[in-house]
Amino acid sequence: MQTVINLFRNNIRQYGMIIALVLITGLFWILTEGIIFKPLNLTNLILQNGFILVLAVGMVLVIITGNIDLSVGSVVAFVGAIAGVLMINNNVPVLLAIVLSIIVGALIGVWQGFWIAYVGIPSFIVTLAGMLIFRGLTLYLLDGQSLAPFPESFGMFSSGFLPDLGSDGLHILTIILSVILSLVLIYMEFKNRKTQLKYNFEVVPLWITITKLALLTFVINWFAYQLALNKGIPIVLVIVFILIIIYTFIMKNTVMGRHIYATGGNKKAADLSGIKTKRVVFWVFVNNGVIAALAGLMFASRLDSATPAAGNMLELDAIAAVFIGGASMAGGVGTVIGAIIGGLVMGVMNNGMSLIGIGIDWQQAIKGMVLLLAVGFDVYNKNRAGK
Repeated sequence: MQTVINLFRNNIRQYGMIIALVLITGLFWILTEGIIFKPLNLTNLILQNGFILVLAVGMVLVIITGNIDLSVGSVVAFVGAIAGVLMINNNVPVLLAIVLSIIVGALIGVWQGFWIAYVGIPSFIVTLAGMLIFRGLTLYLLDGQSLAPFPESFGMFSSGFLPDLGSDGLHILTIILSVILSLVLIYMEFKNRKTQLKYNFEVVPLWITITKLALLTFVINWFAYQLALNKGIPIVLVIVFILIIIYTFIMKNTVMGRHIYATGGNKKAADLSGIKTKRVVFWVFVNNGVIAALAGLMFASRLDSATPAAGNMLELDAIAAVFIGGASMAGGVGTVIGAIIGGLVMGVMNNGMSLIGIGIDWQQAIKGMVLLLAVGFDVYNKNRAGK
């Protein structure tokens, strides 16, 4: 029992947000009489919140460096407008329009990253200006009106599903992929444990590892089974999963990831250590521009239109997801998985409150309170650690 207590204390951010997600999900399961767990609703939950999860992946890197990006909502709208002008007005092929839109996002990241990293203007000011600039450019491009519809093939970007293997009733490919994922996670967990034991590192008791894996595999396969009862795995979920794998690997296993944490943890010390912190911050904002462009394409595909109001307030949802997921305002702390869990908390709250009939006014107030509590929890932990 003491081992479990110590494990929780040492990983209070990680386990705290998981417990919060479980409690919030359980609450809405009771309040909605189980509707929140229905296969159709779970699919809608993914489709409605996929772009927020994508934005959270890019935003967590920005916040780890000690910066912030207020412009991503406007970038989402601007890239959607670019895609609409290319595909609808100029009949540009879908694939080429997607590539050009991603390049526009990267150029936006270059623009903002230059002012922040090399000129030294605070990210809050630069991205606030970007929020106004790109919203204005969106209005100019669309002339204040919506463009629709997009080509049918572009709609698959946000509303499509992985194909089935020909079965009726149950999406067999979804079940197969969930089993494979479970086996991979089990293999990796025991491989890491074996490596730690080989080098005489301290490891948690075997029963804790087995219990964790049993719970994780149950959740994965139960969730996959619910999706399989509907249409299977949405393309949006595949995109989010790929991003999680790529960025978790970058942050945990690469020099760039360590430099990002070092830059946010103590910029002066990182400079003295030879880390080119300006370059790190610059590329983090370029990356966030690309991620915002991807989210913009997903959002436009979801709406099947390019509209001036697209992406409104999305930057606040992404920032809230990152902080709820355990990132620190001071920088240097945060994980991709944490940001995803924070995004899921926001998504479950949005979905659950809508199902039980809470108005948008109270939804915004409740989400604001949750964000305040999450940041307050972070401040409390830092103050306690400093004593």
